[in-house]
Amino acid sequence: MTETAIQVKDLRKSFKDTDVLKGVDLEVEKGSIFALLGSNGAGKTTIVNILSTLLKSDGGSASVCGYDVSVQPEKVRENISLTGQFAAVDGILTGRENLILIAKMRGIKNPTLTADNMLMRFGLSDAANKRVGAYSGGMVRRLDIAMSLIGNPSVIFLDEPTTGLDPQRQA
Repeated sequence: MTETAIQVKDLRKSFKDTDVLKGVDLEVEKGSIFALLGSNGAGKTTIVNILSTLLKSDGGSASVCGYDVSVQPEKVRENISLTGQFAAVDGILTGRENLILIAKMRGIKNPTLTADNMLMRFGLSDAANKRVGAYSGGMVRRLDIAMSLIGNPSVIFLDEPTTGLDPQRQA
């Protein structure tokens, strides 16, 4: 029997006089990769914001890891990670410092080792000690995604994850 990571039933949301979500239903199995595809304004970010407890729905129900997003938002937040459309990094800190900060916040035992591993995985080792404010847009995006992966969250939300990413060549 498969476990459900995300369950959405009849989800609705309006902004002023515009219905953005009109009864959305979806179910995502644990361990799977699921993508929301649609044109601009289709409600993809609205769904992600509701599932990550940043926005309240107008109706229907939604749960993540078995926790109702409207009743148990703190439990949902303990189990997820979110990379939004815009990078959530501190431009004054270095790449390494940003990663160490997140690792400490998530209770990782060796935050420096975790940071160094993520810097290597995301091709940022050479820029580890540079202020993030000096990074290119693609480097900032890679750092932002690396920060989301720290701590093995049960569910990772990536909203527009390729925005600003530079294509990488394998040598």
